[in-house]
Amino acid sequence: MERQKVLVSMREIQRYKILQEVIAKRLKGVEAAEILKLTPVHISRLKARVFKEGFEGILRRSPSSAPNKKMTQALEEEILSLRRELYYDFNILHFRDKLEEDHGIKLCYESVRRILIKAHEHQSRRRRKVHRQRRRMPKAGMLIQMDSSQHQWLEAMAEKWWLIAMIDDATNEVPYARFFPKDTVFSNMHVIRCFIERKGLFMSLYADRASHFKTTRHGGLHVQVGSEQADTQIERALEELGITLIPAHSPQAKGRIEVTFRLFQDRLIKEMRLAGIKDYREANRFLIDRFLPYYNSKWTHEAESAYLPLPQEINLDLIFCIKEQRSVNKDNTISFRGQMIQIPPSSLRASFSRAKVEVCLLEDNRIIVLYKNQVIAESMLSQENKTLRRERRIEKILNQREYLRNLPGLPKTPWIPPKTPPWRRFVYGKKQNPQSPFLNISK
Repeated sequence: MERQKVLVSMREIQRYKILQEVIAKRLKGVEAAEILKLTPVHISRLKARVFKEGFEGILRRSPSSAPNKKMTQALEEEILSLRRELYYDFNILHFRDKLEEDHGIKLCYESVRRILIKAHEHQSRRRRKVHRQRRRMPKAGMLIQMDSSQHQWLEAMAEKWWLIAMIDDATNEVPYARFFPKDTVFSNMHVIRCFIERKGLFMSLYADRASHFKTTRHGGLHVQVGSEQADTQIERALEELGITLIPAHSPQAKGRIEVTFRLFQDRLIKEMRLAGIKDYREANRFLIDRFLPYYNSKWTHEAESAYLPLPQEINLDLIFCIKEQRSVNKDNTISFRGQMIQIPPSSLRASFSRAKVEVCLLEDNRIIVLYKNQVIAESMLSQENKTLRRERRIEKILNQREYLRNLPGLPKTPWIPPKTPPWRRFVYGKKQNPQSPFLNISK
């Protein structure tokens, strides 16, 4: 029988000697791992091979031998077929999750990536620079991040809606999020209120410096006279609940919610396409009932809770509203948003003339008048109110501009600058002579 010749390197001989020392218990596996620069787990594998096969156990396997788990051609074709028919716009990690969850194909990320690169279905990109992240809060409910993202969430609708969401900094949990046509005070209040009803009172809210969160003045006489600005309606509501508002100075400061929106703009859009979502009413139902439970079961962390239960005596309707002060007229009426409201007699006072009252405008256009935290009158904001008419007119004009810009058949005429710019035609208020040499500088 002809002996097979094997080329052995000094590195393999040294590895074999150290493994023999480990087998003879003259050297520990951890010490051998440090000497050979291998992991202790791999040292245990090599030790078992030397026990079974001797010196040949540590030699590199022949390239002609088949691997333990070989990828079949039929499986590759099935994966590529699913990729081209259903998941053509999914990223690799999302595609791998769908293969495991919906089709029972369990593969690692790198195996799926190699299959797609081999079939020219994916091009590898340069690795992004990873920045150091701020350490998470130790307990859930200590810091909540909030943000809104305007995006074309549904492929069938050209109109861009706003997704407003809140995320717990400690656990990465998103208990509530919702689509809105506009990013308004009431839409942000609605999300904060639903978050509190689901989880409880938290300690601080981390949001951007939008006008409905924080009033920012950059200069002018009004800033020099009074540097302190009045609180916004959301600041006032959070202060009544004992929640601290922390305004962020950059998008990177609230990185957890920004990364979550990047995931939503990728996975949520494609999941809604697979589910056949056609309008935003169905999209909100899909987001709250299906996608958020899926997200919270997959990307959240465990942490001790610091949420406080909401006291029963607190009425959130009278907190998450637009609250303004008014002075009652002599005829027991007040003016609010161009509408007169009559205050009837009450057990608190026979007449409220010249009294200071608080007027609360709720999300459903209800008006509630408070005197020393007691309800003394209720009304409804009329649909013919001049403030509502002005807002509807502004919204109609803005929507027309948006649709005209996104109209597919609208021809785009590029702007061509004139040969003689206006700033060259006049010098010191006098019209230049067309034959002036100053007009031919470009020539």
